[in-house]
Amino acid sequence: MKKIMMIAAFMVAALSASAQNEVGAISIKPTVGINFANITGDGDHKMKFGLIAGAEAEYGVAESFGLTAGLLYSMEGFKVDDEKLNLDYINIPILANYYIVPGLAIKAGIQPAFNVRHKWSYDGESGDIEGVNSFNFSVPVGLSYQISDFVIDARYNIGITKIFEDADQGRNSTITITLGYKIPF
Repeated sequence: MKKIMMIAAFMVAALSASAQNEVGAISIKPTVGINFANITGDGDHKMKFGLIAGAEAEYGVAESFGLTAGLLYSMEGFKVDDEKLNLDYINIPILANYYIVPGLAIKAGIQPAFNVRHKWSYDGESGDIEGVNSFNFSVPVGLSYQISDFVIDARYNIGITKIFEDADQGRNSTITITLGYKIPF
């Protein structure tokens, strides 16, 4: 059993060692995942689940530092009682990635987004939500881990702008977990 554990440890180390950031390297990462979305502020808001999909490109600035820019379709929103409020965005994350060890990165940056859908649904009925801001801005922070060419990414997007034009509160608060495949260029 001890030998099996040693072999497994060496295999994991070999996989993560190959996941090193190269200076000047460019990669594209198609990604897909799930959102756990809500809004900040007073009220009885509940989390809503949604999908996220798109692609990100990374440029290796240094062995332990990279810059990422992406284009993601993100299904966000929240629930109030049995009513769902669906807020879909085109997100443009721009992140700095600091690699603590090969394959493991801390990420932080900015994320402008554009609202492309704002609908409510309740008991089989649906309609447009009035007064939704068409632009959203957030600060994403998170971690990613690369195993071979697969990247698991977890982020928390801290909403800065208000969702509704006439409200003093209510900013997006979204946890995102994605799986991507890194393709070197």
